[in-house]
Amino acid sequence: MAASQEPWEKTTSRCAAETDRCSHVFEIHNYSLHKGIGAGRCIRSATFTVGGHDWLVGFCPDGNSSEESKDHFYVYIKLQGNGAEVRALVSFSLVNQDTTLPSLVCTPMEAPVFFNDVDPSWGVRFLKSRSELEASSYLRDDRLVIHCDVTVITGTKVSQSEKKCCIQVPPSDLSHGFGRLFNAAERTDVAFKVKGEVFRAHKIVLATRSPVFKAELYGTVREGSRETVTIQDMEPAVFKALLQFIYTDSLPALDDLDGDERQEKSKHFLVAADRYAMERMKLMCESVLCKGLKVENVAETLALADQHHCIELKNACIAFINSLKRMDAVMESSGYKHLKRACPDVFIDMWEKVAKSRRI
Repeated sequence: MAASQEPWEKTTSRCAAETDRCSHVFEIHNYSLHKGIGAGRCIRSATFTVGGHDWLVGFCPDGNSSEESKDHFYVYIKLQGNGAEVRALVSFSLVNQDTTLPSLVCTPMEAPVFFNDVDPSWGVRFLKSRSELEASSYLRDDRLVIHCDVTVITGTKVSQSEKKCCIQVPPSDLSHGFGRLFNAAERTDVAFKVKGEVFRAHKIVLATRSPVFKAELYGTVREGSRETVTIQDMEPAVFKALLQFIYTDSLPALDDLDGDERQEKSKHFLVAADRYAMERMKLMCESVLCKGLKVENVAETLALADQHHCIELKNACIAFINSLKRMDAVMESSGYKHLKRACPDVFIDMWEKVAKSRRI
């Protein structure tokens, strides 16, 4: 049913992180004179301020005390002052002195972290080894240039709450409308006789949904004329289900039926769908048949899938037979005998796939 069209109120608010950002450049001249001061010993930058807090950068030319950084430069940032607790994001880079552009040669911080009295610093080793950087364009004229980018989160800004007037839009009832059109049989222009029962419909609807109906109704018959078409080799209930799907894009409910009856009806629906090129209806029937596969009906279903070009259902049947490892039971079913007689090609294809899977 359609939802209420009465407008209703909705309130919204927004929050955003407020930040302060600074890029500090730390130039190290006479690099060769700083080498050899020892692991964990650092030279420090001047203090700079970001987000209302003081910071400094430390550079360890011989790495820190850890084993993994002994052959690498190590760099860190440290929060100055007592009692502060700051959340910040940090990245370090070296300036390529041939291009004068900074290049990321350290693993960046992946997410903001807390700096406080207990953990006032954060550091990382350079990705390239000390010897690689010393032989590169990052070191020129005995000089290194380190960029430290710091983004301090200073707070959270919340916007004022806003009221918005919204109108609920109901879900589409197109299928219900066409269903009522089909059931009422108003302004129909074609009739179908199926084993004594008559079904009235609208040619334009049928032609829009089915290329087969389009060819039959508009290919040789003058448009707009009223006619009666006799349908051969189909039960009235199946043809009615086909018309229902054309108008509503849904099949009759099958949940109340037992497994065998559900399978049997789905087979008849599939044949009708294939006859009138209703591909979605055909796939829906294939899905029902696939879920109901068992030893007693798999061979018969496989034959049906082959006859009506149901590739997905055909592959599912072959996989089902192969996975059971109970071929003897399948071979004893009546459907298996029909499969051998009516579909020799699919019979050979099935055995080839079974044999191939067993060799893997």
